[in-house]
Amino acid sequence: MQFTDLGLKAELLRAISEQGYDTPTPIQQKAIPAVMAGHDLMASAQTGTGKTAGFTLPILHRLASGPNTRTSKRPRVLVLVPTRELAIQVEESVRTYGKHLPINSLAVFGGVGINPQIASLRRGVDILVATPGRLLDHVQQRTVDLGAIEILVLDEADRMLDMGFIRDIRKIIALLPKQRQNLMFSATFSPDIRELASGLLHQPVSVDVAARNTAAETVTQRVIETNREQKKDLLLHLFETRGWHQVLIFARTKHGADALSRNLDKAGIKSAALHGNKSQGARTRALTDFKEGKLVALVATDIAARGIDIDSLPYVINYEIPNIAEDYVHRIGRTGRAGMEGEAISLVSHDERGFMRDIERLIKRDLERIVVPGFEPSAHAAPRPVQPPRGARKPQQPGRPQGQKTPQKPGGPQQHRSGTRHH
Repeated sequence: MQFTDLGLKAELLRAISEQGYDTPTPIQQKAIPAVMAGHDLMASAQTGTGKTAGFTLPILHRLASGPNTRTSKRPRVLVLVPTRELAIQVEESVRTYGKHLPINSLAVFGGVGINPQIASLRRGVDILVATPGRLLDHVQQRTVDLGAIEILVLDEADRMLDMGFIRDIRKIIALLPKQRQNLMFSATFSPDIRELASGLLHQPVSVDVAARNTAAETVTQRVIETNREQKKDLLLHLFETRGWHQVLIFARTKHGADALSRNLDKAGIKSAALHGNKSQGARTRALTDFKEGKLVALVATDIAARGIDIDSLPYVINYEIPNIAEDYVHRIGRTGRAGMEGEAISLVSHDERGFMRDIERLIKRDLERIVVPGFEPSAHAAPRPVQPPRGARKPQQPGRPQGQKTPQKPGGPQQHRSGTRHH
């Protein structure tokens, strides 16, 4: 099947061709006709499957197929996303594919001034991409009217619920017209997601392009077991001996990401940290420099990395293992995208072996272990509790080494929510 077989408008086909694409991905083949026909959609898709174009293309087609004259300055499409990086990415996709159409779009998110967003909303917007917290700020200030929304998209719905946005989402849905098209995209479908879907979607078309929680087939996954104290030197050794470039490294905490980035810089490996405490300008600059090859390494926390979309990212390094097994799948999904091959290496200390076993159970495979001479793990290393990052979810029955305490989640739900409101 080719894009020309899907019935998309000529202006969209032209933009697709200019991007060098001619064959839709599996999710695009299934989702585009369903959305164009006006159906609600419930799509299970991992990162790197082309899901963003899977909804932006048919939405643009639907808007362009209506009257050519704008009758209102109110947005007609609302795309809700969990993070500012993803908001930027989705709105960029809308502009890329809609460049030959008279359709306006805007991304609104926290961490930046609200006044330029207000000015753009006043001029009129067709497609609004927003994080829930900042959108509710606009609602409270009466700078946006959601009464003309025809299509609602919840992108990465699982992550929005993980970040505590469920109340915000329900408030926003209550402000929308009852008659509308609803599209939900999620990497996983937990009971909470299914409950949200049942109250939101009307006779949806179901699209599932990957088995639940499967890791990308194009990603080579390996584990290097070592001592916690040796991880930094091991990482530097790997950079030196393997000639790595454009490496995405995951740390568990914002402080850890900053410290590791500084250590890499001192060793002559140009890097930057990416996390929620960075200003929007710093985050955008780091991502741009990384994509353009000006940085060799980007050290990120899980939430900040959700908006990273690089088609040919070759390497993902788990410097610290996530205490939630599903986060591992999201991490390695940053590489091996769009059919490209990638490599994911996890540096596992004695404390993290239980979390690694949880991951292997989830993805239903045992990962290859590599021994790096000089960095072998000590047989007498004593396990120490691994504390999850501030505001993180508590893992469900992690397979911890005997004697390791259950990680406790610091703070209550309100603290968790306020800490992630404008990511």
